[in-house]
Amino acid sequence: MYYVVETSKSFEQASQDLEVAVKANQFGVLHIHDLGQTLRSKGFDFYNQCRVFEVCSPAQASKVLAVDMNLNMALPCRISVFTEQGVTKIGMIRPEPMLAMLSDNADLHKIAQEVESATQKMIDQAK
Repeated sequence: MYYVVETSKSFEQASQDLEVAVKANQFGVLHIHDLGQTLRSKGFDFYNQCRVFEVCSPAQASKVLAVDMNLNMALPCRISVFTEQGVTKIGMIRPEPMLAMLSDNADLHKIAQEVESATQKMIDQAK
């Protein structure tokens, strides 16, 4: 269900490299949520780092929504850069099994496989 890789890069370098990889693969970064910073600013003792990148391919998103408008709640894709026990990781929930839980439409499965291939490539390039 998850695709997660470890990297020897720093959290900051992995975050920068992911943003470059997303753009290089014709996706866009819609927003970056810095969960670690948000939690610490709210007074929580959160010692790890965690940034969630909302990424989107407008072409793929429009195909998904044309088939099932309810799937807007599963968009955009999210790729996270985070630290765990001092190790930097990059990962995502795999789109194909996630959409399979939400729909049995064969067209959606094909789109999800394409998106999964692209987002996995981005993660591997940022690693």
